[in-house]
Amino acid sequence: MVMVFYGSNGKSNPVSMENRVEHQMKNQITYDIHSPSDLGMLYKVRLGLQNLENSISQLSLCHFKMQNTSTLDTFSLTINKTLPLSLNGDRWIEFPIQWPLKEALSVVTYHLTVFSRNILSERNLVPMTACICGIHRDTGDRSLLWPSQKVQHGEENESFLVIVDAVELGELDKIVLLISSKTDCKLSIKKLHVKGTAKDYPIYVFEVNEEFSVDANKPEIQREIPRSFVIRGDKQKNYIDNNLYKEGTQAGDMTEYTVKVYTGDKRGAGTDANVHIFLFGNEHKSEVFQLSESLEHENPFERGKADTFKLKTKKLGSLHSIEIGHDGKGF
Repeated sequence: MVMVFYGSNGKSNPVSMENRVEHQMKNQITYDIHSPSDLGMLYKVRLGLQNLENSISQLSLCHFKMQNTSTLDTFSLTINKTLPLSLNGDRWIEFPIQWPLKEALSVVTYHLTVFSRNILSERNLVPMTACICGIHRDTGDRSLLWPSQKVQHGEENESFLVIVDAVELGELDKIVLLISSKTDCKLSIKKLHVKGTAKDYPIYVFEVNEEFSVDANKPEIQREIPRSFVIRGDKQKNYIDNNLYKEGTQAGDMTEYTVKVYTGDKRGAGTDANVHIFLFGNEHKSEVFQLSESLEHENPFERGKADTFKLKTKKLGSLHSIEIGHDGKGF
């Protein structure tokens, strides 16, 4: 069992729970921990199992108490969780530290969706971890794949959901992927979506579009994936949070595109969901557009109808592809 301390100035390396204090009470263990002095004000702790062996028994954690031996400031928290949290699943838990006169951050459940082309065939062979990073540090490496996970199948890709409980990260800016395998294999990852479960938006999108080849010469691959854009969910405000599109673009650098969507003429072809689109050119890509204001119909995407939308964005060059989708709302 190890602990990682997060402070206002950084985080510690994993601290092994080895220095037990003598004369322990039943079902209670006390440790002397020497955390780095340059971390600043501590605000969260990550506690977990450093190495998860198949033969390890589950560890039930009831209560956590920490005291600064210099100031005697004390923090305590009832946990009542068992590690690992699920069979072959997440082996870490996080909780905020609330010191006197210091408001603690909240714990957030994040949904991380991985879109891939061949996860199902490789998932038992390729251990994958992801470290989600934001303005309030990171989640540490969290396992992405385990045998009981449910994979959703699409026409061109597969996707699966990973649930991560972590102290609030604030605005997300990158994900660090770590892929390792003892056998030769290839893994194609398209993109990653991250959102908090409490709200539908924002959705942080991390585009990967890369095939990872793991072999004896390269048994481990680490890749830092910067945030591509954020879907905010506000029809009046569409954002792209990267360096390809910025506010204040001159009018001469803007262009208007006409998008016409033909909805199929068969039962169930229409949708009441919120539809969005991206345009990709050889020079740039557009921000996300919500296709909500049809020039023909007040209620777009009805069976057998055609809807026209005007999109104004930075000049993209020669268009080569689009991405279109919806949020699954309504019928």
